[in-house]
Amino acid sequence: MRLICIFIALLILITQISMVACKTRNHVPAVIVFGDSTVDSGNNNKIATLLKSNFKPYGRDFEGGRPTGRFCNGRVPTDFIAEAFGVKKNIPAYFDPAYTIDDFVTGVCFASAGTGYDNATSDVLNVIPLWKEVEYFKEYQEKLRIHVGKEKANYIISEALYVISLGTNDFLENYYIFPTRRLHFTESQYQDFLVDIAENFVRKIYSLGARKLSIAGLVPIGCVPLERTINILGDHDCNEKYNNVALGFNAKLENMISKVNKELPQLKALSLNAYDIANDIFTRPSYYGFEVVEKACCSTGTIELSYLCSDKSPLTCKDANKYVFWDAFHPTEKTNRIVSNYLIPKLFAAYR
Repeated sequence: MRLICIFIALLILITQISMVACKTRNHVPAVIVFGDSTVDSGNNNKIATLLKSNFKPYGRDFEGGRPTGRFCNGRVPTDFIAEAFGVKKNIPAYFDPAYTIDDFVTGVCFASAGTGYDNATSDVLNVIPLWKEVEYFKEYQEKLRIHVGKEKANYIISEALYVISLGTNDFLENYYIFPTRRLHFTESQYQDFLVDIAENFVRKIYSLGARKLSIAGLVPIGCVPLERTINILGDHDCNEKYNNVALGFNAKLENMISKVNKELPQLKALSLNAYDIANDIFTRPSYYGFEVVEKACCSTGTIELSYLCSDKSPLTCKDANKYVFWDAFHPTEKTNRIVSNYLIPKLFAAYR
């Protein structure tokens, strides 16, 4: 009898130690995503926009070979981040009818391909503006409190990891395409304008309970295949002017992050800067096992994305792992994995 009591006591002790270890290992109960096509997992499928990717060949390397609305042949960075934190393998889109609030307890994506910090950017292709993503976040909070109770919901909201990734479209699909913003702002002033919006966004979701914010800067945006294609005078090389603008924006974004960390109690905002790793991939593709960087896998790899990236094109590559880019604007799953593996240790250091 005594041996049985000792055995039971040991089991209880081991269970308690395991529970403490689990909590120590993972202080992130959910991953919540805001942004654009770099992290959209399918919200654009359900809105009235031409910017969609819920058809083949998109998703051909995703589980089951199915297009999900991710602008990729497979998974996007937030999927890898969520998996690394042991939260879930893939982050579901808020608008995806296949998922319910039960699925969203551990993670949800509000991102919309084509959007930006600037409301005018979302108007270009009629996608979800950032302020509306915040409104859906508020709606999600209400559903979450009903589903799991107020106390647990507040814990999830405050301890969740928030990933924010946008800004590219503000420059490439708005500022450099249409004259409106250029008439009002120099490049530097537009950077300031966007960073001010980013700061207001941070303060808004902070007021809604968010505390662990990882905010992505820009990669070398002048090196995406579409920009190389139209850079005729530059022999189809990267547009270094755009890359320098991205660097300038990143520096201002990091200053803003430092500022809000000092001003907002308990906020742990992190600059998630992938510029250097992306630039290294673009300049040394073979080091990472890539064969092609200047063109994308889909179709001719020069201008195609969304509906132009057709499953019927005989030119689409057979092995996307040889390519840095999937379509003329977005990386392949392999690139996303490499970039994510570079960023995850920084996230672990900040939030585990």
